[in-house]
Amino acid sequence: MTTSATMRTLDETRGAVRVEDLYDTDIGDLWQACTTPERLARWIARVDGDLRVGGTVQCVFTSSWTGPARVEVCDAPHHLLLTTEAGTDDEGQIEVWLTEEGSMTRLVVEERGLPLSHLPFHASGWRVHLEDLGRSLEIDGPVHPEGWSSDAGAPGWKDRWEELTPTYQRQR
Repeated sequence: MTTSATMRTLDETRGAVRVEDLYDTDIGDLWQACTTPERLARWIARVDGDLRVGGTVQCVFTSSWTGPARVEVCDAPHHLLLTTEAGTDDEGQIEVWLTEEGSMTRLVVEERGLPLSHLPFHASGWRVHLEDLGRSLEIDGPVHPEGWSSDAGAPGWKDRWEELTPTYQRQR
Protein backbone atom coordinates (compact mmCIF):
# COMPACT_ATOMS: atom_id res chain seq x y z
CA MET A 1 0.00 0.00 0.00
CA THR A 2 1.18 3.46 -0.86
CA THR A 3 -1.58 5.86 -0.04
CA SER A 4 -1.04 9.28 -1.56
CA ALA A 5 -2.87 12.51 -0.76
CA THR A 6 -2.88 15.80 -2.63
CA MET A 7 -4.47 19.18 -1.92
CA ARG A 8 -5.72 21.80 -4.36
CA THR A 9 -7.44 25.17 -4.30
CA LEU A 10 -10.93 25.42 -5.83
CA ASP A 11 -11.51 29.16 -5.29
CA GLU A 12 -10.36 31.92 -2.92
CA THR A 13 -11.78 30.21 0.18
CA ARG A 14 -12.33 26.51 -0.59
CA GLY A 15 -10.25 23.56 -1.65
CA ALA A 16 -10.18 19.82 -2.17
CA VAL A 17 -8.24 16.83 -0.93
CA ARG A 18 -7.72 13.75 -3.09
CA VAL A 19 -6.38 10.44 -1.79
CA GLU A 20 -5.85 7.16 -3.55
CA ASP A 21 -4.43 3.70 -3.10
CA LEU A 22 -4.37 0.34 -4.85
CA TYR A 23 -5.80 -2.61 -2.91
CA ASP A 24 -5.20 -6.32 -3.36
CA THR A 25 -8.88 -7.21 -3.68
CA ASP A 26 -11.50 -7.30 -6.40
CA ILE A 27 -13.77 -4.36 -7.13
CA GLY A 28 -16.87 -6.05 -5.65
CA ASP A 29 -15.17 -6.63 -2.30
CA LEU A 30 -13.80 -3.09 -2.16
CA TRP A 31 -17.21 -1.67 -3.08
CA GLN A 32 -18.76 -3.60 -0.18
CA ALA A 33 -16.05 -2.28 2.16
CA CYS A 34 -16.94 1.28 1.08
CA THR A 35 -20.74 1.05 1.07
CA THR A 36 -22.08 -1.40 3.65
CA PRO A 37 -22.50 -0.31 7.28
CA GLU A 38 -20.90 -3.46 8.71
CA ARG A 39 -17.77 -3.07 6.58
CA LEU A 40 -17.55 0.73 6.97
CA ALA A 41 -17.57 0.30 10.76
CA ARG A 42 -14.40 -1.79 10.46
CA TRP A 43 -12.28 1.10 9.20
CA ILE A 44 -13.90 4.54 8.88
CA ALA A 45 -17.35 5.21 10.32
CA ARG A 46 -20.56 4.02 11.87
CA VAL A 47 -23.26 4.77 9.32
CA ASP A 48 -27.03 4.63 9.85
CA GLY A 49 -29.89 5.74 7.66
CA ASP A 50 -31.29 5.51 4.17
CA LEU A 51 -28.48 4.09 2.00
CA ARG A 52 -29.97 4.79 -1.42
CA VAL A 53 -29.82 7.65 -3.91
CA GLY A 54 -31.64 10.61 -2.37
CA GLY A 55 -31.40 9.11 1.10
CA THR A 56 -29.59 10.62 4.07
CA VAL A 57 -27.21 8.80 6.38
CA GLN A 58 -25.81 9.84 9.74
CA CYS A 59 -22.08 9.17 10.16
CA VAL A 60 -19.69 9.02 13.09
CA PHE A 61 -16.16 8.79 11.68
CA THR A 62 -13.14 7.32 13.47
CA SER A 63 -11.79 10.89 13.35
CA SER A 64 -14.80 11.94 15.49
CA TRP A 65 -16.44 13.95 12.66
CA THR A 66 -20.16 13.45 12.99
CA GLY A 67 -22.84 14.58 10.61
CA PRO A 68 -25.32 13.86 7.89
CA ALA A 69 -24.55 12.93 4.30
CA ARG A 70 -26.97 12.70 1.41
CA VAL A 71 -26.40 9.98 -1.20
CA GLU A 72 -26.30 11.74 -4.60
CA VAL A 73 -24.86 8.96 -6.80
CA CYS A 74 -24.47 5.26 -6.12
CA ASP A 75 -23.31 3.52 -9.30
CA ALA A 76 -22.13 0.13 -8.04
CA PRO A 77 -19.32 -0.83 -8.07
CA HIS A 78 -17.62 2.23 -9.55
CA HIS A 79 -18.86 5.58 -8.27
CA LEU A 80 -20.30 7.09 -5.08
CA LEU A 81 -21.05 10.75 -4.38
CA LEU A 82 -22.15 12.13 -1.01
CA THR A 83 -23.05 15.68 -0.01
CA THR A 84 -22.18 16.47 3.60
CA GLU A 85 -23.83 19.17 5.70
CA ALA A 86 -26.24 19.90 2.83
CA GLY A 87 -27.69 23.40 2.81
CA THR A 88 -25.22 24.83 5.34
CA ASP A 89 -22.08 26.97 5.03
CA ASP A 90 -20.10 23.76 5.65
CA GLU A 91 -21.64 21.89 2.70
CA GLY A 92 -19.13 19.71 0.93
CA GLN A 93 -18.88 16.62 -1.21
CA ILE A 94 -17.11 13.32 -0.88
CA GLU A 95 -16.71 11.49 -4.17
CA VAL A 96 -15.38 7.95 -4.54
CA TRP A 97 -14.24 6.10 -7.66
CA LEU A 98 -13.21 2.43 -7.90
CA THR A 99 -11.32 1.07 -10.90
CA GLU A 100 -10.14 -2.45 -11.61
CA GLU A 101 -6.42 -2.81 -12.31
CA GLY A 102 -5.86 -6.48 -13.08
CA SER A 103 -6.64 -8.45 -9.92
CA MET A 104 -6.41 -5.29 -7.81
CA THR A 105 -8.68 -2.26 -7.36
CA ARG A 106 -7.75 1.42 -7.20
CA LEU A 107 -9.75 3.60 -4.82
CA VAL A 108 -9.79 7.37 -5.28
CA VAL A 109 -11.55 9.60 -2.75
CA GLU A 110 -11.94 13.35 -3.19
CA GLU A 111 -13.43 15.66 -0.59
CA ARG A 112 -14.38 19.11 -1.92
CA GLY A 113 -15.59 22.34 -0.36
CA LEU A 114 -13.12 22.45 2.52
CA PRO A 115 -11.83 25.74 3.95
CA LEU A 116 -8.29 26.23 2.61
CA SER A 117 -6.83 26.31 6.12
CA HIS A 118 -8.28 22.83 6.79
CA LEU A 119 -6.73 21.08 3.78
CA PRO A 120 -3.64 19.67 5.56
CA PHE A 121 -5.78 18.21 8.34
CA HIS A 122 -8.15 16.52 5.89
CA ALA A 123 -5.28 15.28 3.69
CA SER A 124 -3.65 13.53 6.63
CA GLY A 125 -7.03 12.33 7.88
CA TRP A 126 -8.06 10.75 4.58
CA ARG A 127 -4.63 9.18 4.24
CA VAL A 128 -5.10 7.50 7.63
CA HIS A 129 -8.61 6.37 6.63
CA LEU A 130 -7.28 4.68 3.47
CA GLU A 131 -4.42 3.09 5.42
CA ASP A 132 -7.04 1.77 7.86
CA LEU A 133 -9.03 0.37 4.93
CA GLY A 134 -5.96 -1.54 3.78
CA ARG A 135 -5.42 -3.01 7.23
CA SER A 136 -9.09 -3.92 7.51
CA LEU A 137 -8.92 -5.79 4.21
CA GLU A 138 -5.75 -7.60 5.32
CA ILE A 139 -7.18 -8.80 8.63
CA ASP A 140 -10.78 -9.08 7.40
CA GLY A 141 -11.99 -7.24 10.48
CA PRO A 142 -12.02 -4.02 12.50
CA VAL A 143 -8.88 -1.94 12.93
CA HIS A 144 -10.16 0.15 15.85
CA PRO A 145 -11.63 -2.35 18.33
CA GLU A 146 -11.16 0.21 21.13
CA GLY A 147 -14.00 2.21 19.56
CA TRP A 148 -14.61 5.90 18.98
CA SER A 149 -17.34 8.50 19.36
CA SER A 150 -18.27 11.97 18.19
CA ASP A 151 -16.40 13.27 21.26
CA ALA A 152 -13.20 11.26 20.82
CA GLY A 153 -11.72 9.72 17.71
CA ALA A 154 -10.21 6.25 17.63
CA PRO A 155 -6.87 6.51 19.49
CA GLY A 156 -4.92 4.67 16.77
CA TRP A 157 -6.42 6.88 14.08
CA LYS A 158 -5.59 10.03 16.04
CA ASP A 159 -1.98 8.98 16.69
CA ARG A 160 -1.31 8.36 12.99
CA TRP A 161 -3.11 11.58 12.01
CA GLU A 162 -0.93 13.59 14.41
CA GLU A 163 2.16 11.94 12.91
CA LEU A 164 1.19 12.80 9.30
CA THR A 165 -0.34 16.28 9.70
CA PRO A 166 2.94 18.28 9.88
CA THR A 167 3.99 16.85 6.48
CA TYR A 168 0.83 18.20 4.85
CA GLN A 169 1.08 21.52 6.69
CA ARG A 170 4.54 22.00 5.16
CA GLN A 171 3.10 21.32 1.69
CA ARG A 172 0.56 24.15 1.95
